[in-house]
Amino acid sequence: MKYNKSASLFPKEQVIESLKQSFVKLNPRMMIKSPIMFTVEVATAVMLFVTLYSIVNPSQGSFGYNIAVFFILFITLLFANFAEAIAEARGKAQADSLRKTREETPAKKLEGNKIVAVSSSQLKKGDVFVCEAGDIIPSDGEIIEGLASIDESAITGESAPVIREAGGDKSSVTGGTKVLSDHIKVMVTTQPGESFLDKMIALVEGASRQKTPNEIALTILLAGFTLVLSLCV
Repeated sequence: MKYNKSASLFPKEQVIESLKQSFVKLNPRMMIKSPIMFTVEVATAVMLFVTLYSIVNPSQGSFGYNIAVFFILFITLLFANFAEAIAEARGKAQADSLRKTREETPAKKLEGNKIVAVSSSQLKKGDVFVCEAGDIIPSDGEIIEGLASIDESAITGESAPVIREAGGDKSSVTGGTKVLSDHIKVMVTTQPGESFLDKMIALVEGASRQKTPNEIALTILLAGFTLVLSLCV
Protein backbone atom coordinates (compact mmCIF):
# COMPACT_ATOMS: atom_id res chain seq x y z
CA MET A 1 0.00 0.00 0.00
CA LYS A 2 1.59 3.21 -1.15
CA TYR A 3 0.90 6.82 -0.35
CA ASN A 4 1.70 9.71 -2.69
CA LYS A 5 3.68 12.10 -0.55
CA SER A 6 3.85 14.68 -3.34
CA ALA A 7 0.07 14.94 -3.55
CA SER A 8 -1.43 18.30 -2.68
CA LEU A 9 -2.80 18.67 0.81
CA PHE A 10 -5.97 20.21 -0.63
CA PRO A 11 -6.54 18.98 -4.21
CA LYS A 12 -8.37 21.47 -6.43
CA GLU A 13 -11.30 19.10 -7.03
CA GLN A 14 -11.83 18.60 -3.29
CA VAL A 15 -11.70 22.34 -2.62
CA ILE A 16 -14.26 23.15 -5.33
CA GLU A 17 -16.63 20.40 -4.19
CA SER A 18 -16.21 21.44 -0.54
CA LEU A 19 -17.06 25.05 -1.41
CA LYS A 20 -20.29 23.83 -3.01
CA GLN A 21 -21.07 21.70 0.03
CA SER A 22 -20.48 24.72 2.29
CA PHE A 23 -23.66 26.25 0.88
CA VAL A 24 -25.57 22.96 0.62
CA LYS A 25 -24.94 22.31 4.32
CA LEU A 26 -26.72 25.58 5.21
CA ASN A 27 -29.94 23.56 4.97
CA PRO A 28 -31.44 23.73 8.50
CA ARG A 29 -32.23 20.00 8.37
CA MET A 30 -28.50 19.33 8.06
CA MET A 31 -27.36 22.07 10.43
CA ILE A 32 -29.60 20.87 13.27
CA LYS A 33 -27.29 17.85 13.64
CA SER A 34 -24.81 20.31 15.16
CA PRO A 35 -26.68 22.28 17.87
CA ILE A 36 -23.95 24.92 18.18
CA MET A 37 -23.78 25.75 14.47
CA PHE A 38 -27.56 25.55 14.19
CA THR A 39 -27.79 28.22 16.90
CA VAL A 40 -25.31 30.34 14.93
CA GLU A 41 -27.42 29.87 11.80
CA VAL A 42 -30.55 31.02 13.65
CA ALA A 43 -28.63 34.06 14.91
CA THR A 44 -27.47 34.76 11.34
CA ALA A 45 -31.06 34.66 10.07
CA VAL A 46 -32.13 37.03 12.86
CA MET A 47 -29.32 39.44 12.01
CA LEU A 48 -30.31 39.37 8.34
CA PHE A 49 -33.85 40.37 9.30
CA VAL A 50 -32.54 43.10 11.64
CA THR A 51 -30.21 44.40 8.92
CA LEU A 52 -33.00 44.61 6.35
CA TYR A 53 -35.32 46.21 8.91
CA SER A 54 -32.70 48.87 9.70
CA ILE A 55 -32.74 49.90 6.02
CA VAL A 56 -36.46 50.65 6.21
CA ASN A 57 -36.23 52.16 9.69
CA PRO A 58 -32.79 53.80 10.15
CA SER A 59 -33.74 54.82 13.67
CA GLN A 60 -33.89 51.15 14.73
CA GLY A 61 -30.14 50.62 14.64
CA SER A 62 -26.92 51.18 12.74
CA PHE A 63 -27.01 49.53 9.33
CA GLY A 64 -23.20 49.32 9.20
CA TYR A 65 -22.99 47.54 12.57
CA ASN A 66 -25.82 45.14 11.72
CA ILE A 67 -24.41 44.19 8.33
CA ALA A 68 -20.94 43.65 9.85
CA VAL A 69 -22.33 41.27 12.49
CA PHE A 70 -24.36 39.45 9.84
CA PHE A 71 -21.33 38.88 7.60
CA ILE A 72 -19.19 37.71 10.53
CA LEU A 73 -21.81 35.12 11.48
CA PHE A 74 -22.37 34.07 7.86
CA ILE A 75 -18.65 33.64 7.17
CA THR A 76 -18.35 31.62 10.39
CA LEU A 77 -21.06 29.27 9.11
CA LEU A 78 -19.44 28.88 5.70
CA PHE A 79 -15.99 28.28 7.20
CA ALA A 80 -17.33 25.61 9.57
CA ASN A 81 -19.20 23.88 6.74
CA PHE A 82 -16.15 24.11 4.47
CA ALA A 83 -13.89 22.52 7.10
CA GLU A 84 -16.39 19.69 7.61
CA ALA A 85 -16.80 19.17 3.86
CA ILE A 86 -13.01 19.05 3.33
CA ALA A 87 -12.68 16.43 6.07
CA GLU A 88 -15.45 14.34 4.51
CA ALA A 89 -13.92 14.65 1.02
CA ARG A 90 -10.47 13.61 2.22
CA GLY A 91 -11.97 10.70 4.14
CA LYS A 92 -13.85 9.53 1.05
CA ALA A 93 -10.71 9.82 -1.10
CA GLN A 94 -8.69 7.82 1.42
CA ALA A 95 -11.40 5.17 1.64
CA ASP A 96 -11.46 4.90 -2.17
CA SER A 97 -7.67 4.52 -2.19
CA LEU A 98 -7.80 1.77 0.44
CA ARG A 99 -10.61 0.01 -1.41
CA LYS A 100 -8.63 0.18 -4.65
CA THR A 101 -5.59 -1.28 -2.88
CA ARG A 102 -7.68 -4.15 -1.51
CA GLU A 103 -9.22 -4.95 -4.90
CA GLU A 104 -6.12 -4.58 -7.08
CA THR A 105 -3.48 -6.28 -4.91
CA PRO A 106 -2.55 -9.57 -6.63
CA ALA A 107 -2.23 -12.77 -4.63
CA LYS A 108 -0.21 -15.90 -5.38
CA LYS A 109 -2.68 -18.49 -4.18
CA LEU A 110 -1.33 -21.97 -3.55
CA GLU A 111 -3.52 -24.71 -5.03
CA GLY A 112 -1.93 -28.09 -4.51
CA ASN A 113 1.60 -27.84 -5.88
CA LYS A 114 0.97 -24.91 -8.20
CA ILE A 115 0.59 -21.17 -7.73
CA VAL A 116 -2.43 -19.40 -9.22
CA ALA A 117 -2.57 -15.62 -9.61
CA VAL A 118 -5.84 -14.23 -8.19
CA SER A 119 -7.12 -10.94 -6.81
CA SER A 120 -6.80 -10.39 -3.06
CA SER A 121 -10.58 -9.91 -2.90
CA GLN A 122 -11.01 -13.56 -3.93
CA LEU A 123 -9.12 -14.94 -0.94
CA LYS A 124 -11.14 -16.49 1.86
CA LYS A 125 -10.37 -17.90 5.29
CA GLY A 126 -8.22 -21.02 5.08
CA ASP A 127 -6.65 -20.23 1.70
CA VAL A 128 -2.86 -20.33 1.47
CA PHE A 129 -0.74 -17.90 -0.54
CA VAL A 130 2.96 -17.21 -0.94
CA CYS A 131 4.83 -13.91 -0.88
CA GLU A 132 8.37 -13.05 -1.95
CA ALA A 133 10.55 -9.96 -1.60
CA GLY A 134 8.79 -6.97 -3.14
CA ASP A 135 5.27 -8.42 -2.85
CA ILE A 136 2.40 -6.68 -1.09
CA ILE A 137 0.71 -9.05 1.37
CA PRO A 138 -2.83 -9.43 -0.04
CA SER A 139 -4.71 -10.39 3.14
CA ASP A 140 -4.40 -10.83 6.90
CA GLY A 141 -3.00 -14.20 7.87
CA GLU A 142 -0.59 -16.40 9.82
CA ILE A 143 2.80 -17.42 8.47
CA ILE A 144 2.89 -21.21 8.30
CA GLU A 145 6.28 -21.50 6.65
CA GLY A 146 9.31 -19.24 6.31
CA LEU A 147 10.61 -15.98 7.71
CA ALA A 148 10.60 -12.49 6.22
CA SER A 149 11.40 -8.85 6.88
CA ILE A 150 8.20 -6.83 6.46
CA ASP A 151 7.60 -3.10 6.02
CA GLU A 152 4.52 -2.24 8.11
CA SER A 153 4.89 1.55 7.84
CA ALA A 154 1.68 1.85 5.81
CA ILE A 155 -0.24 0.44 8.78
CA THR A 156 1.73 1.39 11.89
CA GLY A 157 3.70 4.41 10.69
CA GLU A 158 6.91 2.80 11.97
CA SER A 159 9.63 3.04 9.30
CA ALA A 160 11.81 0.24 10.68
CA PRO A 161 10.98 -3.18 9.18
CA VAL A 162 9.90 -6.02 11.45
CA ILE A 163 10.69 -9.73 11.34
CA ARG A 164 7.78 -12.14 11.03
CA GLU A 165 8.24 -15.89 11.19
CA ALA A 166 6.26 -19.09 11.48
CA GLY A 167 5.70 -20.83 14.79
CA GLY A 168 5.95 -17.90 17.19
CA ASP A 169 4.04 -14.99 18.61
CA LYS A 170 5.18 -12.86 15.66
CA SER A 171 3.66 -14.95 12.92
CA SER A 172 0.73 -12.64 12.10
CA VAL A 173 0.87 -10.49 8.97
CA THR A 174 -1.46 -7.72 7.83
CA GLY A 175 -2.84 -7.13 4.36
CA GLY A 176 -1.34 -4.06 2.68
CA THR A 177 2.13 -4.45 4.21
CA LYS A 178 5.19 -5.22 2.06
CA VAL A 179 7.62 -8.12 2.13
CA LEU A 180 11.18 -6.77 1.96
CA SER A 181 13.14 -10.01 1.94
CA ASP A 182 12.94 -13.79 1.85
CA HIS A 183 9.92 -15.99 1.15
CA ILE A 184 6.87 -16.88 3.26
CA LYS A 185 3.81 -19.06 3.02
CA VAL A 186 0.70 -17.57 4.67
CA MET A 187 -2.73 -18.92 5.61
CA VAL A 188 -5.62 -16.44 5.45
CA THR A 189 -7.25 -15.96 8.86
CA THR A 190 -10.13 -13.60 8.00
CA GLN A 191 -13.27 -13.85 5.94
CA PRO A 192 -13.83 -11.40 3.05
CA GLY A 193 -14.91 -8.04 4.46
CA GLU A 194 -13.33 -8.63 7.89
CA SER A 195 -9.68 -7.82 7.20
CA PHE A 196 -7.71 -4.95 8.71
CA LEU A 197 -8.04 -3.00 5.45
CA ASP A 198 -11.82 -3.45 5.52
CA LYS A 199 -11.92 -2.15 9.08
CA MET A 200 -9.78 0.84 8.08
CA ILE A 201 -12.16 1.61 5.21
CA ALA A 202 -15.17 1.45 7.54
CA LEU A 203 -13.39 3.72 10.03
CA VAL A 204 -12.37 6.28 7.40
CA GLU A 205 -15.87 6.35 5.95
CA GLY A 206 -17.09 7.52 9.34
CA ALA A 207 -18.59 4.58 11.12
CA SER A 208 -21.11 6.01 13.56
CA ARG A 209 -20.45 5.84 17.26
CA GLN A 210 -22.45 6.84 20.29
CA LYS A 211 -21.52 10.11 21.94
CA THR A 212 -20.36 9.87 25.52
CA PRO A 213 -22.37 11.63 28.28
CA ASN A 214 -19.55 14.18 28.63
CA GLU A 215 -19.70 15.00 24.91
CA ILE A 216 -23.48 15.45 25.07
CA ALA A 217 -23.21 17.70 28.14
CA LEU A 218 -20.45 19.78 26.53
CA THR A 219 -22.48 20.19 23.34
CA ILE A 220 -25.51 21.41 25.30
CA LEU A 221 -23.36 23.80 27.35
CA LEU A 222 -21.66 25.28 24.28
CA ALA A 223 -24.98 25.61 22.47
CA GLY A 224 -26.36 27.49 25.48
CA PHE A 225 -23.35 29.83 25.60
CA THR A 226 -23.67 30.46 21.87
CA LEU A 227 -27.36 31.30 22.22
CA VAL A 228 -26.74 33.68 25.14
CA LEU A 229 -23.90 35.41 23.27
CA SER A 230 -26.06 35.76 20.16
CA LEU A 231 -28.89 37.33 22.19
CA CYS A 232 -26.45 39.75 23.82
CA VAL A 233 -25.10 40.83 20.46
